[in-house]
Amino acid sequence: MRQCRLIYDSPTVGRYNMAKDEAILTAVSAGDAPPTLRLYAWEPMCLSLGYGQRGREADIDRLAAIGWEIVRRPTGGKAILHGDELTYSLALPTDHPLAAGDVVTSYLTISRALVAGLELLGLRPQADPLAAALKIQGPVCFEVPSHYEITANGRKLIGSAQVRRKGGILQHGTLPLYGDLGRICTALDYPDEASREAGREQVRARAITLEAALGRRVAWQTAADALVQGFVQTFDLDFTIDTFTPDEQADAERLQAIYGRPEHYLRR
Repeated sequence: MRQCRLIYDSPTVGRYNMAKDEAILTAVSAGDAPPTLRLYAWEPMCLSLGYGQRGREADIDRLAAIGWEIVRRPTGGKAILHGDELTYSLALPTDHPLAAGDVVTSYLTISRALVAGLELLGLRPQADPLAAALKIQGPVCFEVPSHYEITANGRKLIGSAQVRRKGGILQHGTLPLYGDLGRICTALDYPDEASREAGREQVRARAITLEAALGRRVAWQTAADALVQGFVQTFDLDFTIDTFTPDEQADAERLQAIYGRPEHYLRR
């Protein structure tokens, strides 16, 4: 259980980020790579849609006009605008202790490490099991509660999602470091501008950045190191800093072409 690979990855485009996560999941599931925690960022800004989300909820013309990209995640959930954030992905074989139980159980297990990392930064966050019972509808991940979401000051701070495939699981999530979380509504389709502005205000009311929660800005590397230490302290993991195998790199190169196709990110 203790031996894990840690990848601090460079910022890249959305299609390549999702391709890399899937390539890692494939390798870990096959036993060709150890359990892996990958920490990364996005450049340029990118709207990601959940696996089952309707593509028409995105405003493709607006995205093109402002130079933001779009991709569909292999995991579920609602839309996220990736930019001023730290993203984590954790790939585990299905027989790993952190993957034990059903999706909700493993969410709770993994959330303990995320909470511990945030506490090292000075927060007192909560992993809220009651939020999943709320019936809130909307196109934005950070306005819709999920299983054991992590909150600060009563507002959603980390949004996570998971996919399970034969032999392995992938969980990834987003920690917004700073910026206006309401910007995501610029990239979504609304019937009119009044509805769009109402959407912005709703997201701002229900979600929070790390900077707003702490009252100070935290550098990406500082936040990343804290999350790593959260996993070390909570589960006694032994991380080895490494990179992708040649097979993973080749798989990611192949997959990014698929993730970049409109028929993939707009298929639903």
